[in-house]
Amino acid sequence: MSLSPRERRILAEIEGALEQEDPELARRVAEINKAGWARDARPGTHGVRRRAPRAWMIYLAAALVIVSLLVAVLAT
Repeated sequence: MSLSPRERRILAEIEGALEQEDPELARRVAEINKAGWARDARPGTHGVRRRAPRAWMIYLAAALVIVSLLVAVLAT
């Protein structure tokens, strides 16, 4: 979904203000955006979603709880 002309203008104003107030942060944000565009432009990657690292942490925490409960039950 593309931005409306008004939204693009507001975004440009925000970007300009950021460049004025914190040029280093503006440079880092530009690098992140450029990397994101490059990733999106790769063929065959549209719509492909990798599992988030936090999902693995949830699985790990659930496994730890289950193992802890089993140990507690077997120890009593």
